[in-house]
Amino acid sequence: MDFTYRCYFRLVDLLRARGYALTDYHGWKQQKRCVILRHDIDNSIPKAVELAGLEYGEQVRSTYFVQLTSDFYNVFSKEGRDGLAKLAGYGHHIGLHFDETCYPDCTGGGYYDTQVMVEMILREAALLREAAGVPVDAVSMHRPGKIMLDADLEIPGMANSYGKEFFHGFKYLSDSRRHWREPVEEIAASGRFQRLHILTHPFWYNHTEKDIYASLSGFINDASGQRYAYLGANFTDLESVMRMDENGTIYRS
Repeated sequence: MDFTYRCYFRLVDLLRARGYALTDYHGWKQQKRCVILRHDIDNSIPKAVELAGLEYGEQVRSTYFVQLTSDFYNVFSKEGRDGLAKLAGYGHHIGLHFDETCYPDCTGGGYYDTQVMVEMILREAALLREAAGVPVDAVSMHRPGKIMLDADLEIPGMANSYGKEFFHGFKYLSDSRRHWREPVEEIAASGRFQRLHILTHPFWYNHTEKDIYASLSGFINDASGQRYAYLGANFTDLESVMRMDENGTIYRS
């Protein structure tokens, strides 16, 4: 399966043709055959918004999981808030993408202090709800370790996408690291599973196919242009100090 929007929506069409209802973490029990479409936003809210808009045009409603502790975006910036508003405006659910490594003091001796970890998740969810202006009632873990997976955390008022119910009760399929570990289209076409749980990362998808190098190098190279633009908007007369040419090279004015 290519990492293009065309192929993604071909998968969605296939799921619909096999009778899968597109659902979420709270409405799935009302469906005999269902699929939860989940998107983790690891690197870029604008890439997520792009896919979300295309899904809206195809009457697809998904769950987008957003990090509060990302090194790549800020949900409380104007750009971040605007992006979250667009996701919600397209009718998608917003969930918390939780990074356990931000709380190393909660681990030790091969186990989690589950009470403290649940408190941290609820605290981040409340902050994300403030930034997004919509309910946040589901959580996914960012690169969870075995301890987190085995913990099967129960979080008041929130669905845990890595809880046993969703991680084992559903057929789980993921494109992590831009690689499907199982043939997702074949599995969808077979219809042999009543419940599917499909994770994709919007970062990898484009109108035309890009390999993993092109995707990552483009993201890195674009960062200099974005930072230059941010400085230009917040630093008086930036061009008197430095300029950027059409190739993205910075030089002294």
